Amino acid sequence: MASSRVLLRSPKPRILENVFTQRFCPHRSLSTTAVPSHHNDHQRNHQYLSQNDYINSWKPPRDPKEAQAKLSLLRRDYAMKVKAVRKEYIQEMELQRLEKLRKDEIKKEAIRIEGEERKAAKAAAKKAKAAERQVAEEEFRQTLLKERAQKLEYHKMRENKFMEKKKEKSELVRRQSSMWVDEGELESKILEVQCLSCFEHMM
Repeated sequence: MASSRVLLRSPKPRILENVFTQRFCPHRSLSTTAVPSHHNDHQRNHQYLSQNDYINSWKPPRDPKEAQAKLSLLRRDYAMKVKAVRKEYIQEMELQRLEKLRKDEIKKEAIRIEGEERKAAKAAAKKAKAAERQVAEEEFRQTLLKERAQKLEYHKMRENKFMEKKKEKSELVRRQSSMWVDEGELESKILEVQCLSCFEHMM
């Protein structure tokens, strides 16, 4: 903006002079460089606009006062036209600035929306992983409970079998104790009962 202020404050800015020349002197060339050969045909067939009335409009009168008055009018007309060009230039720069701000805002909004979508996707993925982990933990807990129940059932079954065998042994001992045993067979019966007891404990 500082450079534009310096440009507008200068008495005859180069860019304004070029704009003024293009507007009021369209047939005048701003460049002295040679035109490439493939543009020669375009130059030959180009239809130029008619000469502006402003060019060569100055005809010095014989009266110096009249000449001074006409020169003042020309200068005032030139100043008004330069002022209009400057105003148009400032408006164009302002429009470009506003357009740039609008594009920047659109870009920022797009970046913000993209960031929110990325965060939402990460949160959804994290939530899905947490749900999967919870399901896996629940399945593992159910498996442990099932194995524990099976072990308890197995131990209970073994205990029931042991109690049944113990009951059968007690019944057998009770029956055998009611029978008469000779003294010669007493020792063999005791050994038999002891062996049977040891065998049951091993089972």
